[in-house]
Amino acid sequence: MYHVGSAVAWSDLFFFTALRSDASWSPRVALFGDMGNENAQSLPRLQSEAQQGMYDAVLHVGDFAYDMNTDDGLVGDEFMRQIEAVAAYVPYMTCVGNHENAYNFSHYKARFSMPGDDGANMFYSFDLGPVHFVGIATEFYFYLQYGLFQVLHQYEWLQRDLEMANQNRAERPWIVTFGHRPMYCSDDDGDDCTHSESITRVGIPYLHLFGLEKLFYDHGVDLELWAHEHSYERFWPVYNEETRNGSTASPYTNPRGPVHIVTGSAGCREGRASFRNESLPFSAFRSNEYGYTRINIFNSSHLYLEQVSDDQGGKVIDHMWIVKDTHGAYP
Repeated sequence: MYHVGSAVAWSDLFFFTALRSDASWSPRVALFGDMGNENAQSLPRLQSEAQQGMYDAVLHVGDFAYDMNTDDGLVGDEFMRQIEAVAAYVPYMTCVGNHENAYNFSHYKARFSMPGDDGANMFYSFDLGPVHFVGIATEFYFYLQYGLFQVLHQYEWLQRDLEMANQNRAERPWIVTFGHRPMYCSDDDGDDCTHSESITRVGIPYLHLFGLEKLFYDHGVDLELWAHEHSYERFWPVYNEETRNGSTASPYTNPRGPVHIVTGSAGCREGRASFRNESLPFSAFRSNEYGYTRINIFNSSHLYLEQVSDDQGGKVIDHMWIVKDTHGAYP
């Protein structure tokens, strides 16, 4: 139990449970992106569940407040007060989105403090049970006016971090990445992920430098979490626009490529997305209902994921198991 403040004033009392540092337990994580301080439809349910002890951590995959710099930062102040009912009780892990781009992401950098010092809150990694989580800044690729060095610096750091994570797979077998802009999506808004050569996937346009798909594939990343699209979409295992299911009967058992999830429907003033009539051939399920995602990493071989619809009062509308006998490079 704790509170914060000074001789001038003190906060309410809060509490948290310190997390185990070993790998032999089963973390429960809530994740979502694109939540503002207007129309944050999923937030009350997340507040309640966090205080009930349902989660060991929360991942907010970019786009906060809409926008944190608005009204000289007053909108960001209000947003931070709103998420206090979650972030005071469990680790609130973040990555940057396009709505944080003002002044070289300065409001984001000032308001959140993530592990490590290589990426100045913009990219980092941490271990949670049997998982190595890697948070990245996809926005470096889209705001090159802030410098190409940021792209290069993150890419070189990613190479080192993923190499070390693979050397430690006996202890932390799962590698899960999270970043704001997806490689793939079937929304009808013309965003980067709707294009065959999305920038996050293949890298800087025309030059194809520092693309992330091959890097993640070569290092055997198991699960890639994205947001940006105000919808939820689950994909079959995929690499280079090719479905790479484990088998026809059990596509997520020993998959031959990473699994992608887009979860950007927590709720914001921009509303929900709509989809193209025809989905991508490797899209397995999609929904534009407001909601968020839960993950439970049971052990070294089994990971469970489900999507919660806030529109339907917390009903689970999609779920899957990823089952892997071994982790590492794909066949």
